[in-house]
Formats: sequence, C-alpha cells, structure tokens
Amino acid sequence: MGLTSNKVLALAVLLAVALFVATIWLWPRLAGRGWRSVLGRVGLLLVTQVLLFASVGFAANKSFLFYGSWGDLFGQETEMGVVVDHSAGGKDIKVLGTQAVDVPGGSTPRVGGQIQKIVVAGRKSMMDSPGYVYLPPEYFQPKYAKKTFPASVVLTGYPGTAENLLEGLRYPKTAYTQVKTGKMQPMILVMMRPTVAPPRDTECADVPGGPQTETFFAEDLPRAISGSYRVGTQPRNWGFMGNSTGGYCALKIAMHHPDTFAASAGLSAYYRAADDATTGDLFGGSKALRHRSDLLWSLDHAKPGALARSSFLVTSSKSGEGNLRNTLKFINRVPAPARVSSITLDSGGHNFNTWRREIPPALAWISGRLRG
Repeated sequence: MGLTSNKVLALAVLLAVALFVATIWLWPRLAGRGWRSVLGRVGLLLVTQVLLFASVGFAANKSFLFYGSWGDLFGQETEMGVVVDHSAGGKDIKVLGTQAVDVPGGSTPRVGGQIQKIVVAGRKSMMDSPGYVYLPPEYFQPKYAKKTFPASVVLTGYPGTAENLLEGLRYPKTAYTQVKTGKMQPMILVMMRPTVAPPRDTECADVPGGPQTETFFAEDLPRAISGSYRVGTQPRNWGFMGNSTGGYCALKIAMHHPDTFAASAGLSAYYRAADDATTGDLFGGSKALRHRSDLLWSLDHAKPGALARSSFLVTSSKSGEGNLRNTLKFINRVPAPARVSSITLDSGGHNFNTWRREIPPALAWISGRLRG
C-alpha cells in the first residue's frame, strides 16, 4: 500500500479507534500500582497517541503530498538526477517513463490518455527541470493523427512538486472528465514546479547573475514541447495556469510574453514577488526589475495594445483567502480589449481542497480560449 493511498489512511484511523476503545475497556483492569499495571497503562496511552498522530500525519501528507512514497519518507530514494545534453543536436525533451491515467481504461493510451515523466533542457536559460506531460486519449487516436493540440503549462505552488499536480490536484483525471462531459476540448498539460533551481524560490524571475527561470518557462519550455509534441507555436496554442506561487508565475509570464501565451489563470495567486529567505535577492538592486515583478504596477504601465489579445482568469474567496483585495484591483486594472474573468468562492482557504473546486472550471475556461 502506497504512502498516499486511502487504504493506509483508513487502516491508521481504524487502528487508532480500536486502540482508543481498548484503552477505555482495559483501563479498570490496569488500575493497580504494580509495575505491570503501570507499564500497561503507559503502553496503551503511548500506542494510542502514536496512531492518532500517524492518522493526522497521513491525512496531511495525502492532502499536501510532502512525501510521495515510503522511500521518500525514510530518505531511501536513490534515483540519481538525469544529465541532459545541451549541446547542438541534444534533445530538448527526454522521456524518462510513462504511466497510466487513473480513469476507466487508463492503461490504454487511446482510451485514457497517457502521462509521461520528462526532463526539459532549456537551451537559452541553460537550465533543466523535471515534469510531467499529460497527453489526452485523442492524441493517440487515428482520426487525430494530423491534428495539433492546444497546451497549457501548469505549475504547482512553492515548495511543491510536480507530483502534487497529478495526485493531490488531479489535473489529468479532471481534464479527461471535462472532455468526456463536453466542457472542454482535448488539451495537453505540461505540469511542473515553479522553480528550476531548488530549493531556491525564484518567483519565476530571471535573477541577475542567477537562475533564468522566466526565460526557461517563457521561451525554452514552449519551444521544447512544440518540438517534441503536436503543439503549435502561436499564442492561441498556449495557456499558462497554476496555484499560489504557480498562479503568480502564470499571470506574470503571460502578461510579459503575450506573443507566446494567449491565456493564463492564477488560482489563489498573489500579485507581487515574495521577498524572504527562500528567494534571496531576486533583483540585484534593480528598481525596474522589482517593478516588473509587481503585476498591478505592470498593468498600470503596460504599453497600449500589448495585451489586446490576452485573457486572464483570477480566483479568490470571500472568506479564507488573503488575496481578495488585490484580486479585485487586478480585475479593475486589466486594460481593454484584454479580457479578464474571475472565480470568487464564498469560502475557501489557501489549500488543495479549494483549488480542486476551481480547477475544473479553470480548465474549461482556458481551453475555450485556445486553439489547436
């Protein structure tokens, strides 16, 4: 049973409840002052407490995916990093493996689609990063053999991993269901984390003298994907979305690169780059770069017509999110004829449960603004 499986969580909860009942039942028998009675009471309390904490830990890990496997939890992961050749003739995409989508018939690509684990080599940024590509069932069907598909980059928050997008946020399964119910067109998803220089939080910026994260996502990644999969190279072919830090990155990169991305969605996004111990100095003392990282400032100073063909989606909640005020400012400052849409929940915190409520309509929205 996998660390994040429902069976492990259910077993831990069942054992915790059983030990609690056993403690109540056996306590009168262990009421004596002898060492056996004392050890019995201590043992029951200790085991019950351990199982209660384990249940809470399993539940939290299932929701936020701090650890993806037992080996990861106990520090036994030994898989080495992959060296990607950046020299002339080296491939921009290296496929490390494939896996089925958790849908009916998912083991057959033309029925359930396929998830490919990849490493992307950035030719211009000279950086590489792992990720996953979801290919819809239609990608493998004969009648779509000559069709190009729209694609969207999907980023998790910081310090999340790309696996969060597969398991915790269920992007492939949701996209499959949305297509099956006629709410969106088949779309390729490129799922990654927002930093290509872990553990540093680069806020998807080109750091002076440091990681060129914006260049990686805005130039290297679309070029590599279009060169390896049936995805077009026009803005109408590309979207960008994410949650939290990933949402900020999606809005920022689409805003600064409208010639690459036609639509972007920021779920629970913030609108100014973080500045803390995890980011370090992102701007090298440059006031211009600092301003550029502020999305509200960028909207106020956008060149006339630069965002004319851009579409933005932002999300928040009336209770539970801290970004509602700036989200409303963002909506009001998007210059026409650019389009802006929003999702505002009555209640929802900055967590996976909230994003799972926003992802289905967000996927349908971004799909509706892209073309194959």
